[in-house]
Amino acid sequence: MQVQRGDTLGKLAARANVPLERLERFNPGADTRRLEIGQRLLIPTQQERAPSGGPYRYQIRPGDTFSSIARHFGTTSGRIQSANPSASPTNLRIGQIVSLPLSGSAARSSPRSSANNSSSSSANKPAAAPASSAPSQALPSSARRWPWPLEDYRVVRRFGPDSRGTLQPMLLATQAGAQAKAVAPGEVRFADGMRQLGEVVIVHHADNLQTVYALCERILVEVGKQVSAGDPLCEVGQSSATQRYDLLFDLRQGGKPIDPKQVLR
Repeated sequence: MQVQRGDTLGKLAARANVPLERLERFNPGADTRRLEIGQRLLIPTQQERAPSGGPYRYQIRPGDTFSSIARHFGTTSGRIQSANPSASPTNLRIGQIVSLPLSGSAARSSPRSSANNSSSSSANKPAAAPASSAPSQALPSSARRWPWPLEDYRVVRRFGPDSRGTLQPMLLATQAGAQAKAVAPGEVRFADGMRQLGEVVIVHHADNLQTVYALCERILVEVGKQVSAGDPLCEVGQSSATQRYDLLFDLRQGGKPIDPKQVLR
């Protein structure tokens, strides 16, 4: 479906006769407040489902590849292949249903959906945030006193629901040339551009924890790299809207958002 002048996600959901939340989850990079005329959105079919935590059921469309699907949902083609061992990535059939393991990235309520109302240009959602605030949860012992991802920063948006009840990730303002750094040891699982979130790095840590670093200008790591706390991941980009250098930082456990202040020292 193509966005037209005056469209909102709510209007598009009504036009397509699908629940708004389901439409958001299938388009984790869509900024609900900044839809672009001509922008194309993915309309879920009756055979597909998008739970708040993966795996999704996804129906193959013309032109789809595991790589293009992975980019849209903020995962990797390798993870999709592992979840669908009988599917041939070079012989996908239109209408075929595949499983998308999205925990910790786009299932997010996505970095792309949680992250989708950021102040920068183009987040696989971080990503769409759930429509209610996340309850506090017991954290594993490994998630204690992690350093902040920036050396020089100020919090310009706290983690929590906005005026409409949509959960928003934390936004940190910094200075030109600043580098976002890993807050804990882990493996880089995503390092690429995302719609609405610029360049994005997602790191998976012990105990099913994930951190998302978005609104970057240049990525400094590759997928599969093992990083330690303090390792540079990306250079923070400048927002054309605010002229600030902002980093969107998201913390999740099993795909569920966590207030970073519970963990960062």
